[in-house]
Amino acid sequence: MPTIQLFATCLVDTFYPEVGEAIVNVFSRLGVTVDFARGKTCCGQPAFNADLRADARQLAEHMIRTFEAAPGEIVSPSGSCVHMLRVNYPELFEGDAGWYPRAKSLAARTFEFSEYLVDMLGVTDIGARWDGRLTYHPSCHLLRGLGVDKQPRALLASVHGAEIVELPNAEECCGFGGIFSVTHPEISKEMLAKKIENLEKSESPTLVIPDAGCLMHVAGGLHRQNKPQRAVHLAEVLNHR
Repeated sequence: MPTIQLFATCLVDTFYPEVGEAIVNVFSRLGVTVDFARGKTCCGQPAFNADLRADARQLAEHMIRTFEAAPGEIVSPSGSCVHMLRVNYPELFEGDAGWYPRAKSLAARTFEFSEYLVDMLGVTDIGARWDGRLTYHPSCHLLRGLGVDKQPRALLASVHGAEIVELPNAEECCGFGGIFSVTHPEISKEMLAKKIENLEKSESPTLVIPDAGCLMHVAGGLHRQNKPQRAVHLAEVLNHR
């Protein structure tokens, strides 16, 4: 079985280390060796989204050098960070004869967690068990940016004991959108309120989210509104037995 480089992302490292641990556990059960490129930092997405291209490029150059020294595919539990490496890095270095090929090479090695499990390993049933109802929120970068949707749904459909129900208006953004929630807080707040309202309509006590940014945003809203529902990362469900 392969060795992968886990790019856990800033939010997982800082706020949700249990998500990183869940991913390591899932891969260990599948016989996949998990390694960590010690020099990895932020991928530069916040700077890129704020149109600070020089700052984003500096971080991107560091990340490319770091992962060039670390063999194996790069796997991340965040569609937005994968989108940054796979789509935005080549955009950053377009026309640069030295860096563009290196950015494209890194992009070809980079996969989102559910995408890697289903498309690269051919796995949907990991032996996870979750007794109860689950509903799924597809994050914007994962769904629209990368076109990854059937993979997380296939993994959830194979969770033993779980009743999967559709989230009303599931494809609507939760309002996080990276720096969008900071630059447009009033709009973000209303979008979050709609997402929580739709979660209540689903009658599911648990919302499964594949991205830590959306997870933080929705979980924070549920907490502030004293709602009984909770949000969990997809990796936590797949690690549950």
